[in-house]
Amino acid sequence: MPLIRSALIYAGLALCANAALNAAWADQAALEALRLGDMQRLVLSAAKPLPEATLLDLQDGAHSLAEFQGKVVLLNFWATWCAPCRAEMPALDQLQADLGAADFAVVPVATGPNPVPAIEKFFAEAGLVHLTSLRDPKQAFARQMGVLGLPMTVILNRDGQEVGRLIGTADWNGPAARALIAALIAEDSPSP
Repeated sequence: MPLIRSALIYAGLALCANAALNAAWADQAALEALRLGDMQRLVLSAAKPLPEATLLDLQDGAHSLAEFQGKVVLLNFWATWCAPCRAEMPALDQLQADLGAADFAVVPVATGPNPVPAIEKFFAEAGLVHLTSLRDPKQAFARQMGVLGLPMTVILNRDGQEVGRLIGTADWNGPAARALIAALIAEDSPSP
């Protein structure tokens, strides 16, 4: 009898694990189908934890990415001196204006030597009013994240884990990006 019970428990666990695995693959396949246009360069991955990081706001206040727990986050590494970064910021600003809420946030991180006055001047000149940049002045977080070039965008799930990465510029406010982000938000929604 104990042998039969063990076999039934094992079979039940295997079926549940298999169902969960099939659901994860189905979600991955659905996301892969949405990788169009610029999003073809987005590399989706299994959830990976991020290194601990202390980032600074423009007034030198310390922040952690844990503040965004519960949201899908588009974490964008950029710099004031990076022309492609500057070119994509208006799209990120509009994306934050349209989708930023309890479920989603665009979080720019100015990495390296980006003086606060230069960040403020760029935001004013570009009309960026929906974003607030955090800073990684010594590039410690960028190094831990493997940022080798700018811009680089990392997508985080609600648990603060990396689930996607795109190196280079993208139209983050375009239909392909919006569809993919909407799917990630829906996929990662908390259960009622």
